[in-house]
Amino acid sequence: MPTPSMEDYLERIYKLIDEKGYARVSDIAEGLEVHPSSVTKMIQKLDKDEYLIYEKYRGLVLTSKGKKVGKRLVDRHQLLEEFLSLIGVQQENIYKDVEGIEHHLSWDSITRIETLVEYFRRDESRIQTLYAIHSELASDS
Repeated sequence: MPTPSMEDYLERIYKLIDEKGYARVSDIAEGLEVHPSSVTKMIQKLDKDEYLIYEKYRGLVLTSKGKKVGKRLVDRHQLLEEFLSLIGVQQENIYKDVEGIEHHLSWDSITRIETLVEYFRRDESRIQTLYAIHSELASDS
């Protein structure tokens, strides 16, 4: 399995390729707020670990392994954003909170959160009940 840092790069590369059709070192560096030299080092490591194929000055292509992991990471991120939104976390906190927790949850926990999100999706009244309980608890404190 990739390290949390590798996951951040794979997630960003996957998103860039999905959105733009390609991922440049400068785009990756900008998105992750790191220096281009750090991106180049990580790309070389991801190439060595067969997540992508990198040719200097020509670009990179995700392998099937890289695409699979990248998609899974993007899906995890979106699921956690949806979950936090669903439970009423303020929108301005969601992205930062997801970035803070996504690498610390097991895939078992992610699967359970996915089940919980689906539970709430299937019946809107469940969400209303959740909000009512939250309001009740907040007024008690």
